[in-house]
Amino acid sequence: MTLPVPEEIVSRPPALPRRLELWLPIAIVVFDQITKALVRSMVPLGSSVVVVPGLMNLTHVQNTGAAFGFLNASDIPFKTVAITVIALGAIVWVAVYTAGLARHQFLPRLGLAFIMGGAVGNLLDRVVVGSVVDFVDVYWRTYHFWAFNAADSAITVGVAIMILDMLGVRAHASKTV
Repeated sequence: MTLPVPEEIVSRPPALPRRLELWLPIAIVVFDQITKALVRSMVPLGSSVVVVPGLMNLTHVQNTGAAFGFLNASDIPFKTVAITVIALGAIVWVAVYTAGLARHQFLPRLGLAFIMGGAVGNLLDRVVVGSVVDFVDVYWRTYHFWAFNAADSAITVGVAIMILDMLGVRAHASKTV
């Protein structure tokens, strides 16, 4: 005699192993640190190399502040320590939250893995160098977006994935009404 299997279990996509939360952040941190090391060694601080004329340069800058250069120009006592402690707390919170997700929750696990990798990449810079190396300078005419790095890109991709998950985007393209 076999027991009936609920429909939501039958239609659920297979869960990916928890290795995703380990290997993706590690790959992001390694890529981020390699790109920052290359910029440190090949582009003098404050210098730019044109990649796409009129659109993108590699510009070596140091960010001693938080996201988007917030507090970069401020000379607050213990600024680096405070930002580091806040970042470390956020990383621990994301790790604990991710560990509590079910195996079948692929999009949140993927998004949080990207966020974790980016956050750890920038935290390493803060702890080892005292500032974060930013180098991607995207601009249009005289308007420049804030310089960013691979870790920042990973965090942005992770947040976008989380937003898509919250909006209910799934593997299928449409829903029946």
